[in-house]
This record gives sequence, C-alpha cells and structure tokens, in this order.
Amino acid sequence: MLWINSVSIRLRLTLLYSGLLALTLIALGVVLMVSVSQANLRTVESTLHEEAERTVGSHGFGLDGFGYDPRRIAEPDTYMQTIDPTGAVVARTTNLGSFQLPINANDLRTASNGQAWTDIVDTDNGRLLVYNQPIVARGQFVGVIQLARSLAEQDSSLETLRNALLIGSVFVVALAFIAGWVLSGAALRPIQRITDTAHIIGEQRDFNRRVDYRGPPDEVGELATTFNGMLNELQGAYRQTEQTLQRQRRFVADASHELRTPLTTIRGNLGLLQRRPPIAEDDEQAVLTDMVDETNRLIRLVNDLLVLARSDAGRALRQEPVPVAPLVDDVCRQAKLLAEQRTIVCEDVPEVSVIGDQDAIKQVLLVLLDNALKFTPENGTITIGARKIDRVAAIRIHDTGPGIAPEDLPHIFERFYRSDESRTGSGAGLGLAIAQELIEAQHGEITVESEIGKGSTFTVTLPLA
Repeated sequence: MLWINSVSIRLRLTLLYSGLLALTLIALGVVLMVSVSQANLRTVESTLHEEAERTVGSHGFGLDGFGYDPRRIAEPDTYMQTIDPTGAVVARTTNLGSFQLPINANDLRTASNGQAWTDIVDTDNGRLLVYNQPIVARGQFVGVIQLARSLAEQDSSLETLRNALLIGSVFVVALAFIAGWVLSGAALRPIQRITDTAHIIGEQRDFNRRVDYRGPPDEVGELATTFNGMLNELQGAYRQTEQTLQRQRRFVADASHELRTPLTTIRGNLGLLQRRPPIAEDDEQAVLTDMVDETNRLIRLVNDLLVLARSDAGRALRQEPVPVAPLVDDVCRQAKLLAEQRTIVCEDVPEVSVIGDQDAIKQVLLVLLDNALKFTPENGTITIGARKIDRVAAIRIHDTGPGIAPEDLPHIFERFYRSDESRTGSGAGLGLAIAQELIEAQHGEITVESEIGKGSTFTVTLPLA
C-alpha cells in the first residue's frame, strides 16, 4: 500500500490501462482456446459418430467382427473395439496393440439404456477421444462399439495457438504500456501546470496568476477552469480579508478614541471634585451633570460595541413570522412621544408578515427613527410606512432634514463614520452600522436615498413569511 501511494498517478494510470488490456487479452485468449478446442472435439466426435454408424450398418457386421478388414480403416490413428454386455472385449483393431479402450459398469448401464456417449482418455501417447455407441439387435442390447481417435494433432494446434496468443499479448501489452505512458503524460500535463501555478502562488502570494489552458473543454479543461475560478474567489477573499483587517484596525482606533473622550472628561471632572478647597456648589452640580451625561454616553457606546461584537461573532437571530403592521404602529407611537414638536405621519400598512427577529427589526427601526429625529428640524415631517413588493415587505422612514451629501452616501453605514452635518450630534457613528448588520443577519437589505435640502429616505426590505 505504501508503494502504491508513492507511485505517480501517471504510472498508476499506465499500469491500469495495461492491466485492463492484459486481462482483456487473457479473457479473449481463454474464450478463443475453449471455442477452438470445443470445435475440434465436436468435429472429431462427429467423424467418429459417422464411422460408428457406417460400421454398425455395414454388411456382415457382428459383435465378434467388423464385417471388413480392420486394416482398411481410413485413419491410422482411429481405433475400434467391441464390448459384450459383461464388459469383455470381443474384437478390436490391430493398431490398439495391447491397449484396451476403457469402459466401466456405469458406462454399460448407460449403454443398456440406448444412450451413446464420449470420453477423453489420457495415454502415454497423448489423449484419445472415445465414442461409445450401444449395439442393439432385435430390440436387445448386445454390446458396445467403441471408436477412438488421437487428439495429438488438435492438441498440437492448440499449443501453437496458445503460444501465438501469449507472444502477441505480451507484445501488445508492452506497446500499450509505452503508448499509455506517452498519452497519460500528455493528458496530465495541464494538471502539472496547475501544480506549478499553485506552488508559485503559495511561494509568492501572487493571486493574479492563472492556469494557461488551451486544450479542449474536457474534464481537465473543466479542472483548469474551476481552478482559475477558485483563484478568483481566493483573490477576492484575500482582498476582503485585507479590507477587513484594515477595518478592524480602524475600528479599534476609532473605538479607542471614542472611549477615551468620555473617560477623559470624567477623569477631568473627578479632578475638579477633588480640589481643595472645593469648587462652588453650582460648579459642582454642573460637573456632576456633565459626568452623568458622559457616563450615559459611555454606556450607550459600550452597548453599541457589544451589539457589533455579537454580530461579528455570527450570533444567530430568531427566524419567525413577524407581523409588520403592529410593529410599525408601535414605532409610530414611540416617535410621536419622542418628537412632539415634529409632524409624524403614519401611513397605512398592509397586513403582511416577514421572517425575522421582532426585537432586532424594532431596534433597527428605532435607530433609523432616532437618526431622522436627530436631523429633522422642529417644523419638519417624518413619514413612516410599509408596502408589499413581490415577495418582500419594504418599511420606509422618510425625513425632511438637510439630506446627505452624495460623497457621504457610500460611507454612512460604515462604523464610526459621521458626515460633517452630523458631527455636532452626540452619536458615535455606530447606529446605522448596527442597523445594517442586524438586517443583513435576517437576509434583508437596508438602503438610503437622499437629496440635499429635501431629506432622506431609509428603506428596510425583508422577505415575506
């Protein structure tokens, strides 16, 4: 087994082809030898049968005599003898010499039933085919006539045929081995190029290389195409990994910066509270209020980071039917409580359900609502609605805020990204990133359309239940 594993696939294929061809030639040779041997035996048996019929039917034939001079038998290697019902030899040809054609009690019982049969007898001078035919006179079994012929000539012909087949088979198998070695090398050459390309890619980390295959679109061509496709996927994954690492580095740097700001403020305020003599009571109250605000901000930031961490860890959300209308009504109610100075328009919502996690969907809608409230002026309008589109439900939140600049639109879902218009807010730039992570985890999509001076529209699309 170890030797087989160490042999190249080229040699294994060549040996396999050659072995199959050798087995095929052996099988054909055996079939041919058996067929020729059986044909020869049938020919000799037919000849002996005709000779027996002619002898028994000749004038003057008797159990003790053949009715003609036995020396007139055409073939010198044809032998004849007669047996009485007891098994005793009555007459035989002189060419038998002292040899007696065999017969036993079972053969005599077969002959007494009128059945002829043949036997093959091994002698010092080669094999004999013996044809045994019962002799019946006036309806009574009186004996057996045995005719035999040497099979030396047939055996010699079979041996010559066997030697010819053996020599020819060896020559053909050797020729097939050479041809198989050459053909398998040509067939496996593209695989060798794939191997060389893989080695170069592994050593140089060059994912731009591809296998140069110009052959027919067969299995090897399909392998080369698949390998090139895999390289495309690896190249994309490698780039994505690099981008992910860069985002992670930026995420860690931004998170450190965002965490350091409230912590620095709290640390500075604690220093003010530790002063001796102490600061004025009004200043102390302002410092405490500032510390509470910064602590709340820090808690919100940490909670947002935890949500993103769970999302990055692939934490599965529930997948269950969620009615859209009650969810949108609940969000509209909360919007009216949070923004009494703004106009909240709640559109009619179709009675449909989506597949997802109700809490996660509500969190996304609240994030979008908070974002709309943050940038919509007091006399502005926020519209919340939903509609059914083919096999999905689209929930939209539209505001009449300042809008988002075109250069900022591709980046608003990135972590810690804040456009110039929103930097005056208290957020850390994580809300929209969290919303996108939660929606994509539910096999949905979140998009935005915006125009400067006319507001923005965020649309959450989820599959219908």
